[in-house]
Amino acid sequence: MSARQAEEEPAAAHPPLPRLLSAFFYGTCSFLIVLVNKTVLTTYRFPSPMVLGIGQMATTILILYVSKLNKIIHFPDFDKSIPVKLFPLPLLYVGNHISGLTSTSKLSLPMFTVLRKFTIPLTLLLEIIILGKRYSLGIIVSVFTIILGAFIAAGSDLSFNLEGYTFVLLNDIFTAANGVYTKQKMDPKELGKYGILFYNAYFMVIPTMIISFSTGDLQQVIDFKYWTNFFFLFQFLLSCFMGFLLMYSTVLCSHYNSALTTSVVGAIKNISIAYIGMLVGGDYIFSILNFIGLNICMAGGLRYSFLTLRDHNKSKQPTDVENTS
Repeated sequence: MSARQAEEEPAAAHPPLPRLLSAFFYGTCSFLIVLVNKTVLTTYRFPSPMVLGIGQMATTILILYVSKLNKIIHFPDFDKSIPVKLFPLPLLYVGNHISGLTSTSKLSLPMFTVLRKFTIPLTLLLEIIILGKRYSLGIIVSVFTIILGAFIAAGSDLSFNLEGYTFVLLNDIFTAANGVYTKQKMDPKELGKYGILFYNAYFMVIPTMIISFSTGDLQQVIDFKYWTNFFFLFQFLLSCFMGFLLMYSTVLCSHYNSALTTSVVGAIKNISIAYIGMLVGGDYIFSILNFIGLNICMAGGLRYSFLTLRDHNKSKQPTDVENTS
């Protein structure tokens, strides 16, 4: 099946294998980019998450445009109706991008992971309000367990960083809204998954560059001392490419699955990130209460993921996760 045919096929008609593979692809990309971004922003102390985001957006535009020219993929040419069709996704996209990179640079990986779990209740709430979905009591209890664990961990975080907490909570809001609105806007007969990906980056890369120039970020990046370091340069370019892969895999996972499934995959990935982050990065400070909170949050995340997948398999029954009436 060609990329265009896959794009034109309704999400509900997709068999289990593409849904599973798209979820696995998203989880892998999401896992790897956190580690790469953490190295670039914390180990090498790259001064501007915003400029790193610009690099990722520029890579996305370049790859998709070249692919379109070579007829590997298809998305509509620009016209005046596209901004209206796409709004508010470009704003959510760039907010999600920059807040995620900034919070990665400010927080230890375990705390970043735990606080990112607030995406789950936000996604659940938005899917109820915007998409009209319904969820079981077990899922709601699991979500409250995640929130309880996150509050315990945050309350005993010895490396508390207000700026980092602010940006990661903003990232949760942007991620949840971006996932739900991507699902709502992804009409295969209009923009499709490639069009959404391309025009999100296309509309926001120049405004983001102007902001980075006006704030002095661009000058700090020009003066950065590691541009001649091969290992840094390799990881910077890898981060730019992984940024494209993450955006593509997010849209692909939302195309084949629900926004909530994308959130669940992210939550499962975050469990491994949290424990690995205790050993790498060098900025996690251990305390018993914080560790207990982390584990409560992870347990709630695992139970939530199990219940969501179980209910998803029963989704044809109107009393389960989705109200199919």
